[in-house]
Amino acid sequence: MTQPSTASAGSRADTIRAILLTLFYLFVFLAGVKGLGDGFKMIGADLLDSFFRATSNPLVGLMVGILTTTVVQSSSVTTSMVVGLVAAPENALPLINAVPMIMGANIGTTVTNTFVSLAYTGRRDEFHRAFAVATCHDFFNFIAVALLLPFELATGYLRRTAAMGAEMVAHVTPGVDYDSPLKGVLKLFMTPIMSMAEIAFPDSSPGQGAVVAIFSVVLIFVALSQLVVTLKNRLQSHLEKVVEGTLAKSGLLGILIGILVTAAVQSSSITTSLLVPLAAAGIVTIQQAFPVTLGANIGTTLTALLASLAVSGPNAAAGVTIALVHLLFNLTATTIVYPLPAIRNLPILAAEALARVASYSRAWAFVYVMALFYGVPAVLAFLSQ
Repeated sequence: MTQPSTASAGSRADTIRAILLTLFYLFVFLAGVKGLGDGFKMIGADLLDSFFRATSNPLVGLMVGILTTTVVQSSSVTTSMVVGLVAAPENALPLINAVPMIMGANIGTTVTNTFVSLAYTGRRDEFHRAFAVATCHDFFNFIAVALLLPFELATGYLRRTAAMGAEMVAHVTPGVDYDSPLKGVLKLFMTPIMSMAEIAFPDSSPGQGAVVAIFSVVLIFVALSQLVVTLKNRLQSHLEKVVEGTLAKSGLLGILIGILVTAAVQSSSITTSLLVPLAAAGIVTIQQAFPVTLGANIGTTLTALLASLAVSGPNAAAGVTIALVHLLFNLTATTIVYPLPAIRNLPILAAEALARVASYSRAWAFVYVMALFYGVPAVLAFLSQ
């Protein structure tokens, strides 16, 4: 009579250990994602100011948004910087020039989860699933920009509508701020690596950034490999039940989850990157992950909104306006793309097709990353001349 009870207790203990291991590797993975962004930001800190100067051409503005965000690996950082420049008393960045930059930030932010998916290049099936989920975010954002940038240039829809919204919040008290508790813990975890980088390169921010980025890549790869093993071997059945009870029920629920998680951690990169190991383990399908990425796009706009409410001065309203442009852009794109299956499936089908090619020839995955995040900005720069 005691054998089933003992076996059940052992099973529960194994499940608890697996959950704790998963949480630990997940934390290490998130620390690596944050450290990678911090490292690239330190490497490229001196480049950002020059990026923001020549933005009168909308194609250049789009290019600046993409490149800046790939450098700092965070659309929240880019959009917050744009808000600060637009709201600056000296009018450092005109509002009309900032709109394409916001769109470019949406494209650039997808580089993190696409990069994370490359950790699975050694395992074909896992890589196929991970790369497809990562790149459906890319394709959606490119479709959104392709539809809304020409429309915005022709009508000023985003800028004019956001300006009306800014008038409605004109009396909001400035000084609003929010720091994600998770980011604080992750920062504390990365402190020893930061200190080591400062010792190695005391007078070089790019050198420190390179050290932090390298260590972060190691953390990401180690955490992902162990995370997938733990998920597949011990927790797959449990997580599949959770997914079936949430993401499989409703796409709108997936969008809401993406909004809430991203608003809590203030990083769409973290939200979308979390989907990659789940997809690699076969727990989340691309159809279930796609709505979460749309929600992450919307949730990440909270940071710029908070930043805009924290500024004051004669151009404060312009700062609120550009923050609302970011929100309105993502809401409009989601409203256009998601409701109709024929349009909704386009990013999914494109990502699946690309993943099939990349899983059989891994070089194409790296070519894609370089072409999307650096080749496209180069083409935009050429066309703007």
